[in-house]
Amino acid sequence: MAENLKGCSVCCKSSWNQLQDLCRLAKLSCPALGISKRNLYDFEVEYLCDYKKIREQEYYLVKWRGYPDSESTWEPRQNLKCVRILKQFHKDLERELLRRHHRSKPPRHLDPSLANYLVQKAKQRRALRRWEQELNAKRSHLGRITVENEVDLDGPPRAFVYINEYRVGEGITLNQVAVGCECQDCLWAPAGGCCPGASLHKFAYNDQGQVRLRAGLPIYECNSRCRCGYDCPNRVVQKGIRYDLCIFRTDDGRGWGVRTLEKIRKNSFVMEYVGEIITSEEAERRGQIYDRQGATYLFDLDYVEDVYTVDAAYYGNISHFVNHSCDPNLQVYNVFIDNLDERLPRIAFFATRTIRAGEELTFDYNMQGGGGRGLGAGTHNDMGHEDPSPRSFKMLFLTPSLLSGLLDSCLPFADPFIPNHWTPSPRPSYQLLLRLLGEDVWLKS
Repeated sequence: MAENLKGCSVCCKSSWNQLQDLCRLAKLSCPALGISKRNLYDFEVEYLCDYKKIREQEYYLVKWRGYPDSESTWEPRQNLKCVRILKQFHKDLERELLRRHHRSKPPRHLDPSLANYLVQKAKQRRALRRWEQELNAKRSHLGRITVENEVDLDGPPRAFVYINEYRVGEGITLNQVAVGCECQDCLWAPAGGCCPGASLHKFAYNDQGQVRLRAGLPIYECNSRCRCGYDCPNRVVQKGIRYDLCIFRTDDGRGWGVRTLEKIRKNSFVMEYVGEIITSEEAERRGQIYDRQGATYLFDLDYVEDVYTVDAAYYGNISHFVNHSCDPNLQVYNVFIDNLDERLPRIAFFATRTIRAGEELTFDYNMQGGGGRGLGAGTHNDMGHEDPSPRSFKMLFLTPSLLSGLLDSCLPFADPFIPNHWTPSPRPSYQLLLRLLGEDVWLKS
């Protein structure tokens, strides 16, 4: 039996670090894991739980990696070599002291609520770091993703799967293109107008890969059957995200947002809006559920007709976290590459202007992009994707005063819901009014 198992391997569910911790707990040397008698009793700090100062000596309550909380010990600062963890602990401590007491100097002893906060913050950072590693392991694009939350204790989203391209829903088929171009040089010597010309459209990019078409015109890139190679100037969106981006927690109640860590030139491709492609009928069904949850990630693909929708609620890429703005720095374009069905364009975001490093990326959820009506989300006070919003269908714009008048003219209705700074009153609900009007309604200041 053993002879039949030669050459077989079994995937271990424990990480390398976890196996090392098990060896140390059991006091076992294991050369294969790098655990020897010399380093068997070397312990690693997982995070710091508490702080106190006795006379002039600083002490820290240390949670050791691989050991339960009951094994945590108080250690003098000189015994700790974890410079990064110490620095982050004091940064979190000072920030919370400023928030609570408007001072940053730590007391000689921390009160239990403050110590508990620091433990929760340390655990959150570890969870966000694991999520960041998970996102980068799944991405197929060049640009790295970092995750940051210096605002609250919220951790990674509980129901989100990172994908790099459309996930095709039930009953939908993406037909692959049958032919490609024969160009020697697609930019300077396009044969028959290259792929854009074959579809009676203009070449989209300059020699720097910046879009030169006005918003509303489609982009046709070279495809997998084209003679040109990877470096062709007509292959931009298909190369994926090129910039390092950060998912961060906003400090004004808009949930998560995305900012760039690099300067982005005007008209440069930034990212695609990726999710699950579903039928409009399925989008209507899901939209009713999302309405009740107060969020939507539905993006209508209506370049020629309203048949399909992209749902990025569960499956999506970093665009899932991009917030709405009435003055956005991203513009929507419809893109066709390996699938030329005009009912199923890819949705690409290009920079409307030069975007500085550290600046948040935003797009108008109601943006018109030659079809693709957008998410239909956001409100008149620029709240983000976590706020109450109608689905991504046709919108009737109402001013708050007009909406108030409509509500006042209706009969009293129990349990009303008036969004965003409206005072609840015995009037019909906002959602009931939408159903009565027969269209999605949107507030406009």
